[in-house]
Amino acid sequence: MSSTLFLYLSLIGACFFSANALPGFADKIYGVNIGSWLVLEPWMLPAEWESMGGEICQSNCSKCIASEFALAQAYPTTVDEKFKGHWETWFNQEDVDQLVDAGMNTVRVPLGYWIVEPLVNRTSEFYPKGGILELQRGLRQLSKAGITVILDHHALPGVASPGQMFAGRCTDDVQFYTPYNYHRALIWTAVMTALSHLDPNFSSVAALEAMNEPIMDATKTPGLGEFQKNFVQTVRAVEISLGIPVPGLKCPPSPRLSAANNVTSAFGMVSTLSSIFNPEVLRVLVDAVPVFEQVARQLRLNTAFSQGGLRRRLSRRKALVTNFMDVTWQYNNPSNPADAAIGPQAYDNHLYYSFGGVAAPNEKAYLTHVCNLDRIQNDAALGNSPLWFGEWGLSTQFNATDEFLCKWADAQKYSYSKGAGWLSWNFKIEISTLAGDTARQWSYMEGLRRGYFTKDPSQFHDPNVCAPYINNTSIDIIGT
Repeated sequence: MSSTLFLYLSLIGACFFSANALPGFADKIYGVNIGSWLVLEPWMLPAEWESMGGEICQSNCSKCIASEFALAQAYPTTVDEKFKGHWETWFNQEDVDQLVDAGMNTVRVPLGYWIVEPLVNRTSEFYPKGGILELQRGLRQLSKAGITVILDHHALPGVASPGQMFAGRCTDDVQFYTPYNYHRALIWTAVMTALSHLDPNFSSVAALEAMNEPIMDATKTPGLGEFQKNFVQTVRAVEISLGIPVPGLKCPPSPRLSAANNVTSAFGMVSTLSSIFNPEVLRVLVDAVPVFEQVARQLRLNTAFSQGGLRRRLSRRKALVTNFMDVTWQYNNPSNPADAAIGPQAYDNHLYYSFGGVAAPNEKAYLTHVCNLDRIQNDAALGNSPLWFGEWGLSTQFNATDEFLCKWADAQKYSYSKGAGWLSWNFKIEISTLAGDTARQWSYMEGLRRGYFTKDPSQFHDPNVCAPYINNTSIDIIGT
């Protein structure tokens, strides 16, 4: 690294970064995921999925119509209409009102790369169109409600996780970890960063998550560390091009950037900062321009700095929080996303006891483990702080009583609140005969209705729920 580059990166770091600061977020995050809205997972709404023409596979989801890709491929002429009906009913103003009533201050919105439609190769990739308009509508409703938003790149180009509905396509042919698809993901990042700052409907977006749950074995994710660095540089390059300031510090863009007439010309002027951003990031900005222009037209977005006080509004924007799954998510010598940080950055951990390998399948083991949870301090020692728990729920490996689920909710909230906060998976689950009892342990709103969760998410049924278990590790708590 040249001394000039190091100096300038250090300067940017000073401009953007304040330890543990999360601009745009509440002091403590209490939230939910808006799962199965813009990345649909059929297990969460099986009756609706079948009514759309989908199928429920009993084992391997690649063997039937069990993903967005498969449904779009099966119904090419009606898929957009089918999904429009889903988007409008699965998450709307009634749901926003319920989140406000439940005391939620933050939501995480899982997105697929195909929401940026120009990125999709329509000859080999099959996804519905129109989701970006529904995202704009939902974000407008969330913004009016004062709810902070994390935009999560949940389903990435080329597929990042094998055999998963949440990847958008159920397949074992994982192609995300390649230069071509890393590049497409970075274009997606540039476009979503720009929209977050330019579209007033996106005003409550405070964070952008690079990707959801990469393959845990780091030997199977070549190039991920470089992608992490390029992700952060892409976000910051777009922000610099737009003149996004940092509260309390003066780090204006160059005079040439300030003179730009519109957003796309501002993107082009970032090339003058070639000593700061690497060639791949500069290529991303160039390639993002026509993609952004198409999306901006689709959203009827004003991109002229001279109109409607856009430049004035940008001067009040805060740098986005870049967000990654924490380093401990992977094994076999993973890259540390803390090494990519330029500016405010946060880390995400997902913890599901029901999938095994965390604690033995009984009440005492579950409570003992979660009450003595050390992930926050362990992550902090590796620079992965602040940390939030972006996915968790009440699901168990055993038949849980209502009494236990009240304790289980309290204990998890107790431990996860020691970090930046938590976001439950999921805000709701379909209530139907086909869905069975799934909502009982997977739906926050159903858990609230049943009394497992407290009306005020910061409170507990029993504030001393963990007292009998803290430092009590004499029993076998590790399960298989």
